[in-house]
Amino acid sequence: MTELLVSTRKGLFVVEGHGAEARVARTAFLGDNVTLAFVDRRDATWYAVLDHGHFGVKLHRSDDRGATWMEIATPAYPPKPEGLVDKDMWGKDREWSTKGIWALEAAPDRDGALWCGTLPGGLFRSEDRGATWTLCEALWTMPNRLKWNGGGADHAAIHSICVDPRDPRTVVVAVSSGGVWRTRDAGATWDPHTVGMVAGYVPPEQADWPENQDPHRVVQAPSAPNVFWCQHHMGIWRSTDDLATWTQLHAQPSSFGFPVAVHPGDADTAWFVPAHSDQKRAPIDGRVVVTRTRDGGATFHEVTAGLPQQHAYDLVYRHALSIAPDGDQLGFGSTTGNLWVTADQGDHWHAVAANLPPIYAVRYA
Repeated sequence: MTELLVSTRKGLFVVEGHGAEARVARTAFLGDNVTLAFVDRRDATWYAVLDHGHFGVKLHRSDDRGATWMEIATPAYPPKPEGLVDKDMWGKDREWSTKGIWALEAAPDRDGALWCGTLPGGLFRSEDRGATWTLCEALWTMPNRLKWNGGGADHAAIHSICVDPRDPRTVVVAVSSGGVWRTRDAGATWDPHTVGMVAGYVPPEQADWPENQDPHRVVQAPSAPNVFWCQHHMGIWRSTDDLATWTQLHAQPSSFGFPVAVHPGDADTAWFVPAHSDQKRAPIDGRVVVTRTRDGGATFHEVTAGLPQQHAYDLVYRHALSIAPDGDQLGFGSTTGNLWVTADQGDHWHAVAANLPPIYAVRYA
């Protein structure tokens, strides 16, 4: 059974069915702010992130596909060392506390192990399905981390985690207004990987600095691990040489956006949901558009059958586009509560719901 987990401002919605038959089947945490959901396909465990505002971020786990949930530990930062100067670009002290969870991924070197990316930019690891968490101190204490700044938030956040299928000790993280970093020794050391990226929102002499890059989403191609796709604040980039360099690509009607999905069996096929620009975060001309490339970004084509083509102003966040393991089904949701799915790689889209709460993330089980 195909299941799509939809994280929204007012609960977690579970969609069941294929293509035009997809329907919202059940809910969890109705009325609560669910910002992210993750499915560990190794043991079918579901995880949900809740943001209770004043009461903080909470993590929950389900061992029965969402029928019941239990609260588990939330990654926690250590006390800030006395005398350490850690200020943001406005001179404000950074808080060493978990303000948000932006990424959850499996750590395949150990059953039940997980990686977790948080705001304000810390990477955590759990060895026991979220019962306990350990901060990756080498990344957090790295001098470059002090230069990270929030892209649209008060702090930087780790939003993309790519675990190399060739070696689980090799992990790539992407940071909002902080760049792309990789470890090859399970987090002991980290190196930047942003050669070729350019940031147009800083002085020209700083445009290629690693910590000034603002990747919105980074995905590693499962079928060709040396290939990475990035939806960047300044457009679309692709690396085909295992992150040695990035090449900028140009799509129509726009290269600005937040999400990217890559076909699990074809590293040259990827999907994006563009918006007008940083200044105008809405579809161009009121048309909801998905762009697809099948040739590694040499060409892009709009796939819009079934999507509204007038007076539609949906914005799609970085985690609100997902592809199923079969490579044919995709789903995406918008901040205006619209949810669409396809069973044929985007040739035809089907509206599942038009009145959900604002959608933060979608994820195929």
